[in-house]
Amino acid sequence: MPLLRNTDNKPHDYVENLKDLHKNLLSADEKRKVLKELDLFVLDNSMRETTIGQLRGHTLENKWEIYDEVKKCGFDHTIVASFNHMTRLGDTFIQQLHDRGEDMTNKYAFAELADKSKNGIPQEFPIPIGLTKSKELGIRNVIIEMDLAYFDYDYGKWTEEQIWDLMRKRIEWTRQNIFEGAMIYFNLRDFSDCMQKSPERLLKVVQFLSAYRPTISGLMYEDLGGTFPEELGVYTRAVRNLMTINGWKDANLLIHMHYQWGLSNASNIECLANGANGMWAGICEEGAAMGHSSSNLAIYNLIRMGNTKVVKKFKCQALRNAAIAVTKIVTGKLPPAKTPVVGERALDRVFGFPAFEPENMGGFSLQDFLGEEAPIRISTMADNKMIRQALINNFGTDSQFTLDMGSKMKELMLDDMRSNRKEEYQSPFGLSVLFDRAGGQFTEAMSEVIAKTKLKSDSIRELIAELRARWDEWDLRENDQDDMLDFNSFYNGFMAPYFGCYRCDTTRKALKAIDMDNDGHVDWNEFLVYLKWAGNAYPDIETAQELLDKAFIEGLLPAMQDVLIGIAAERK
Repeated sequence: MPLLRNTDNKPHDYVENLKDLHKNLLSADEKRKVLKELDLFVLDNSMRETTIGQLRGHTLENKWEIYDEVKKCGFDHTIVASFNHMTRLGDTFIQQLHDRGEDMTNKYAFAELADKSKNGIPQEFPIPIGLTKSKELGIRNVIIEMDLAYFDYDYGKWTEEQIWDLMRKRIEWTRQNIFEGAMIYFNLRDFSDCMQKSPERLLKVVQFLSAYRPTISGLMYEDLGGTFPEELGVYTRAVRNLMTINGWKDANLLIHMHYQWGLSNASNIECLANGANGMWAGICEEGAAMGHSSSNLAIYNLIRMGNTKVVKKFKCQALRNAAIAVTKIVTGKLPPAKTPVVGERALDRVFGFPAFEPENMGGFSLQDFLGEEAPIRISTMADNKMIRQALINNFGTDSQFTLDMGSKMKELMLDDMRSNRKEEYQSPFGLSVLFDRAGGQFTEAMSEVIAKTKLKSDSIRELIAELRARWDEWDLRENDQDDMLDFNSFYNGFMAPYFGCYRCDTTRKALKAIDMDNDGHVDWNEFLVYLKWAGNAYPDIETAQELLDKAFIEGLLPAMQDVLIGIAAERK
C-alpha cells in the first residue's frame, strides 16, 4: 500500500486521511439535511438596517416604499423603529402606520437594556427611551439590546445574577406597561466578542433565560464579520444545546451577520446549520459594516438545497425584485453587477462547455425558479452556439446568424486579445459591431434595437447630439430631412477624413458596408450603431470629433474590411 510522508519525515498511511475526509463529508451532509428541513424564521430589518451608514438617509417616502416591497415577500414579522431621545423620522412613520390601519401585531422596535450606567454598572432607571416610546407609539413587541463584554462595564461588580435581574425587570415592565402578550427578544450585540473573552458569562445568562422560558420569544445575536464560520457554528451550537437541555426548545435563535471581511454569507449558513432557526436581516445587503448577510440570499440558498418550507412560507419569486428595488431606493443605484442573485450578471450563462449546457446541468436553477431566461455572457468562454443564440435573443432570427458566424466572431474576440485590443461584446452595440467586423452585414433589426437602447453616459449622449446636429445640417441641404443622407452628403459630412478619394471604386463600394438595408442611402440609425458602440466602448471620450474618430477607426473601417477584401478578390 502506498505511503505518504509527513513534514516530520514519518510515513503516514493515506487511509487515515481518507477516514478523516469521510468523517467531515458526513458532517457536511448532516448540515445540508438540517438546512433542507429548516423552518426559517425571518424578522425583517429592511426598514432599519438599510439606512445605517448610508450617505443619504431614508425619507418618509423611502420608508413606505421599502415597507411595501417587504410586504410583497410575505415577511410577517418586521422591525420598524429604533428609538432615542431625538424625534426621528421613524416616529412619524409609526404614527402613519396606525393612521393607515396597518396591522401592528408583528411590528417590533429596538430598545436598550439600560440607557445609563454608573460606576460601570447599568442602571434600572430611567426606563430606556426605546421602551417608553414603544409604549407611547403603540408598538407591542420589543428587542432589548445588551452587551456582555462592553469595555465601559465593570463585570466584577455587575455579576451574572445582576445582569439577569435587570433583564427580568425589563421583561416584567414590558408586560405590565406595553402589552401583556408582547413578543420579547434579547439581542446579544457583542456575542462573538463575549464568546472569545468570557464564554461562561454568556452561557450563564442563556441558562437564566432558558429557565425563564415562558416569558420571551427567543434570543438574537450578531457578529461583525471577523469570526470564522466554523467558530460561529460552535458558538451557536453551544447556545442552542443549552436552550434545549433546559426545555426552551420552541424559542427562536436568530442570527445577524455583518459583511466586513467577506465571511458573512458562509457564516450565516453555518449558524443556521448549527442551531439558529432564523435571522434578523434586511432583504438586500445594504447595512452597517459594509453591509450584511441578506434574507434574500439566505432563502435562495435554502431553496437550492431542497428546502420546500421557505417556498411555501414566503413569496420567493418576489424576493429578487424586492431586493433590487430596495437597493435602488436606498442607494439610488442598482446592486453591483456581480452581487449574488440580485446583480445584473447573477443569472448569466457563462461557459460554452458541454457540461455547462442547460440541458446537461442537474440540480437547482435560479433562472428556472424565477421563470427567467439566462442572459448569455459573450466572452472567450462562450462557444459558437452561445454566440449564435445571443444574436437571436437580441436581434431576432436571420439567415446570417449561423454556427459558422459564431465561430468567426469568437475567433475575432481572440484576435482582439492577441493584438491587445480590449473590447466589450455583451451590449447590443458591442455584439452587433463584432458581428459586422466578423463579416456579417448589419440587419435592419440591429439598427432598430440599438436606436432604442440608451447609453448610460450623459456626456456621450451630448456628443452624439452634436453629431446629430451636424447630420441634420446635411440632411437639410438635401431638401427632404428624412433622416437619411445620400453617399455624397455622408462622405462630405463625415467620411472624408478617413477616405481621401471619394470617386475611388474602393471608397464607393466600402460605403455600402454601412448601408444595412441596401437602399442607396445611409440612415441615421445605421450610423448611430457605430456612434453608440464607440461611446459605450470608450466612455472617456471628451469631444464629438474624438467620438467620430473612434467610430470610424475602431469600428467602421474594420467592419468595412470584409467588403474591401471582397473587392480585392474580384480583381484577381
